[in-house]
Amino acid sequence: MKAPNEVVTKALLRQVNVPGLDRPAALITLDNGFDHTKPNTFGPAGLTSLDEAITAALAADPAFIAVTGKPYIFCVGADIVGLPQLADRAQALEIGRLGHRVFARLKDSTVPTFAFVNGAAMGGGLELALHCHYRTLSGGAAALALPEVSLGLVPGWGGTQLLPNLIGIPAATQVIIQNPLMQNKMLKPKQAAELGIADVLLEPADFLERSLEWAAGVVRGQVTVTRPEVDKDMWAGVLYFARETLNQRLHGAVPAAYKALDLLETAKDGDFAAGTAAEDEALADLVFSEELRSGLYAFDLVQRRAKRPAGAPDKGLARTITKVGIVGAGLMASQLALLFARRLQVPVVMTDLDQSRVDKGVGYVHTQIEKAVTKGRMDKNTAAKLYGLVSGTVDKSAFADADFVIEAVFEDLGVKKQVWAELEKIVSPEAVLATNTSSLSITEMAAELEHPERVVGFHFFNPVAVLPLLEIVRGERTDDATLATAFAVGKQLKKSSVLVKDAPAFVVNRLLTRFLGTVFAAVDAGTPLDVANSALDPLGLPMRPLALLQLVGPAVAYHVGGTLHAAFPDRFGVSENLKRIADSGQPIVVDDQVNDEVAKLLVVGDQPLTEEQVRQNALDALAQEIRLMLDEGVVAEAQDIDLCMILGAGWPFHLGGVTPYLDRTGTSERVTGQRFLPRGAASLPA
Repeated sequence: MKAPNEVVTKALLRQVNVPGLDRPAALITLDNGFDHTKPNTFGPAGLTSLDEAITAALAADPAFIAVTGKPYIFCVGADIVGLPQLADRAQALEIGRLGHRVFARLKDSTVPTFAFVNGAAMGGGLELALHCHYRTLSGGAAALALPEVSLGLVPGWGGTQLLPNLIGIPAATQVIIQNPLMQNKMLKPKQAAELGIADVLLEPADFLERSLEWAAGVVRGQVTVTRPEVDKDMWAGVLYFARETLNQRLHGAVPAAYKALDLLETAKDGDFAAGTAAEDEALADLVFSEELRSGLYAFDLVQRRAKRPAGAPDKGLARTITKVGIVGAGLMASQLALLFARRLQVPVVMTDLDQSRVDKGVGYVHTQIEKAVTKGRMDKNTAAKLYGLVSGTVDKSAFADADFVIEAVFEDLGVKKQVWAELEKIVSPEAVLATNTSSLSITEMAAELEHPERVVGFHFFNPVAVLPLLEIVRGERTDDATLATAFAVGKQLKKSSVLVKDAPAFVVNRLLTRFLGTVFAAVDAGTPLDVANSALDPLGLPMRPLALLQLVGPAVAYHVGGTLHAAFPDRFGVSENLKRIADSGQPIVVDDQVNDEVAKLLVVGDQPLTEEQVRQNALDALAQEIRLMLDEGVVAEAQDIDLCMILGAGWPFHLGGVTPYLDRTGTSERVTGQRFLPRGAASLPA
């Protein structure tokens, strides 16, 4: 059986003679025939191929059976592209049962079975490895994870049953639930080995040879594998705490996370058949959920669209960057200096108004490098190189030979125009001038320059090292070579770049300001702070509105709000209460609870709203603003809006960003008269 459009991962069997064994071992290599850019996945035909390879391997009476992957890739799990094509629940059940039946052959084998995890292993790929009796792991494996919950699924091929009984319930809960909900956090090989997912961690250079040698030692009894006993007494307590945490964070908004908790609870008694049957049922339920369709849509955006930015010019136009200049030495500028040095491996020089600021900025970079070495994230040779690449000065003439200069100074148009006017006299005519502005006009910033065509918006999100979005903003006179260089640099920085028109506050800040402005307007009207703060809980957003406002900073939010109010006074108000909070310096929330001292500062009306009214007003405002942005051509399509909100604002996969949720709830059509996406694109078909 082959699913439509399935790229079949074949299980290629060969006999391998291993020194010290009286008969060959059976080595099964998973390979879909493509390079590492198209990872191995399992659809029905791929599972059938593995089943046949196991049968043939057992028939040869091998010393042991080992499964490994093609170069750099073990297997990244089920072929999720085929999930929306399943016609009914029975088909979903059959896919789950097929995977369980085939994988169980490795678990139940009387011949020793090994997984040689040579590369990325995610989802069903990691579950396959867990079914083997023993696991070796390459230190070069790119990522290991059970990411299903982030998509709206659960590990459906044994992961919820095997992992907690291997590494304990606290660590299993982290891998299966917590990590997927933290921007789909991956495990590095060392972390996976420390958790006990692998029995031994080996160097990548001769990984297969050392794995065969190690496996032979196990078979001969010369290598003893010991694993710590799993503490069953703490099972219920850990799951209770995890459920309470989910309730506080998600408020029931991610059904898959709660299903995963139920399955982990089932795993305690060790009845593997009952547990995997429960996985099958959970998988079948979730395959036909709106959350999964939104999750698959979000996954496609992050994995595909983000790598081929809409509207990006021909990459052949990009100029080579040999030196980077950074105007400013504050926190944002210092983060940028470290990022550019690490990724581009070219000299980076920072400037500021006085030497003390410069020294502080360079000192920050050195401190971060030292921390990375201490934590084992960077070797000393790399650290020494980075120390030499990053420097600081008060003399802007140091930018004379820079190919790319980015400013991260105070968010004031006059200040930024003055910076560029000074620098244009120093840098070459071809040097790209990039601004990290969060809301100001690129076109206005470049208007008085001799070469406005080389000015481009390069808007990062804080913290720079964590958030992957980069809004690349094209001014009215930005040329293709500058834009192509900006995209090339963004790729080198390992950021996901989205092309944005030069419009006030661009994408993420414009939408968040409209969103937060609507919530705060309810506060101004008399809605209690705690009511406004909890109004959006049913969406399962990563932060409540007031916590987000505190993270952004009331002063910054007030400033950006003022910029947008000047551009769109009918939709963006200016809250004097927000200014009062900013001036007071008081935190709005403490431990996710509203600060009563802040409430005393407010001057409010006598028309409080309910949570439902606040929520609907916020959603209506988002729908209206997105439609206007699309009509203005701020981005190419609604998909780019969603990509920006997922990568720049942390909006969850189960919502698909913003527009699928607005479509799903009927908000889009009620507010704008039409859906943002065709039915079935991020939702169940009609």
